[in-house]
Amino acid sequence: MLSREQVRSAIRFACPPRPPRAFTKWWGEGLEEQYGEELSRFDAYEEDVTVVPFPCPAVTPRADGFYWRLPQLGERRKVGHDANALLPDWADLPALLAHLPDTEAPGLFDEAARRARAAHEAGQYVLIHHWSLMYERIWSFRGMQNLLLDYYDFPEEVHALHRAVAETENRLLLRAIREVQPDGYMISDDLGGQKSLMMSPATFRAFIQPYYRETWGIARAHDVDVWLHTCGNVADIIGDLIDCGLSVLHPIQKHTMDWEEIARKWKGKVAFLVGMDVQDTLINASPEAVRREVRLMRDTFDSPQGGFLYAAGNGIVAGTPLENIEAFLSECLSYGNDRQP
Repeated sequence: MLSREQVRSAIRFACPPRPPRAFTKWWGEGLEEQYGEELSRFDAYEEDVTVVPFPCPAVTPRADGFYWRLPQLGERRKVGHDANALLPDWADLPALLAHLPDTEAPGLFDEAARRARAAHEAGQYVLIHHWSLMYERIWSFRGMQNLLLDYYDFPEEVHALHRAVAETENRLLLRAIREVQPDGYMISDDLGGQKSLMMSPATFRAFIQPYYRETWGIARAHDVDVWLHTCGNVADIIGDLIDCGLSVLHPIQKHTMDWEEIARKWKGKVAFLVGMDVQDTLINASPEAVRREVRLMRDTFDSPQGGFLYAAGNGIVAGTPLENIEAFLSECLSYGNDRQP
């Protein structure tokens, strides 16, 4: 494993010895069920980042108060995840705003702190991580289609909900910095589709960017790197994300963005946690084609100064051949590591 300082040297363009590996062994839907103990063959491929949990408020009541005051709806119709609204009526917003989750509930960070202490003692980089920050959290409350209309029909209510999420996140982040002392802070917001953003750049800048800037500013003020996972084509707002304080961007999704164009425009300005294409290459190609893709990733995004890390683009799903996973992990470890700066 790389040390904490070596991982930071990759993120901060200070000439790392090789690209770090993080989320390369992201076992996705159905993979563990398919292979079980066979996946233990990859235990030897250590990652260079220790990921510890960042607690998120529950959506159902808890005795310690660490939950969102959402209406407890009766039996819901079966719908897709993006249509399952937890706050279907804006009339329930005042009750949510009146009592935000108790971010001082006891023990929230105990497990993260325990794991972080062990990693720090070993000299490792610690990344505190949870999914869903602003856009994803809000549409989980309102339903995705509702929210995309709310930006136009109920802008004040949307901002009030964003403010509640941001205030809760900010308090939790400051507590994490005190109790866990992370080196990095990672969240997700899948802002892009296969072709473009899910909303206009102007909508992003009006409704999401101000809250990113505030929360990420807290992290950067405490010397914590900011990592963002966002699927899809987000090319139109990469500059905005950097302006908010982004340190590491994942996954630069293949088939949605032009790798060469993104590297040409943003190399040296943000670190790329580049994801192996799990939609096509890893599941359908030959092991040698997988190795070629790894080499292309590094050749496109890496430099002697750093700014490049290896990852899977998303969860590696059932149906992916074990020999392709082996080819991916082994090539990440070996390719180009004998090169001189």
